Amino acid sequence: MFNLFKKKSKLEVLQFKHQKLLTEAYKLSHTNRTQSDLKMAEAEDINRKIESILKATPD
Repeated sequence: MFNLFKKKSKLEVLQFKHQKLLTEAYKLSHTNRTQSDLKMAEAEDINRKIESILKATPD
């Protein structure tokens, strides 16, 4: 069946945000280094949250 109504997990949402921030930082790195650095810092914060979630979940 379609996954139209499937709710994304918190991990999936964070991974999507992280990827989006990395893409924006890359694009900004060509024009505005300061804003690029800010996006990279945000992406790093989200990456820490992702790692904490992955450590907390037992495999």
